[in-house]
Formats: sequence, structure tokens, C-alpha cells
Amino acid sequence: MVEITGAEIIRAAAMLGAGLAMGFGAIGPGVGEGYAAGKACEGVAREPENAGLITRTMLVGQAVSESTGIYSLVIALLLIFVVKA
Repeated sequence: MVEITGAEIIRAAAMLGAGLAMGFGAIGPGVGEGYAAGKACEGVAREPENAGLITRTMLVGQAVSESTGIYSLVIALLLIFVVKA
């Protein structure tokens, strides 16, 4: 019979946590950026003369939305490479 140590359980939990952090952390930015791009397309279709302003505003909003995905990536990397038992 194989004996599982506490260190192996902690390492497995860290890997599971890293996967969950990236999985759930990518949902928000994906939905948010898609919604912003869709609304920007609608805005450009309504007012083509303001396409530059709408695009700039959309890109700033997407950058802010993406920051949550980057935070989850940092947490996942910390769990993978720093957590040792």
C-alpha cells in the first residue's frame, strides 16, 4: 500500500488551487471584455464618426477588466512555485 505524506497532500491542494484560480479567474475578464467589445461595436455602428474615441475607451475598459485575470495568474504561479511542504 502506498503511503501519502502530508507534503504530497499540500502540494496536490496547491496544484488544485492553482487550476481553480485560473479557471474561475479567467471567466470574469472573458465575459467583461466580450461585453465591452460588443457594446463598442454597437456604438461605432451608431456613430461611426466617434470610432476612435469609442475604441480608446473600450481598450481602457478591457485593460482594467484584464487586471483581475492577471491577479489570478499571479496567485496560480505563487501556488505552483512557492508553496512547498
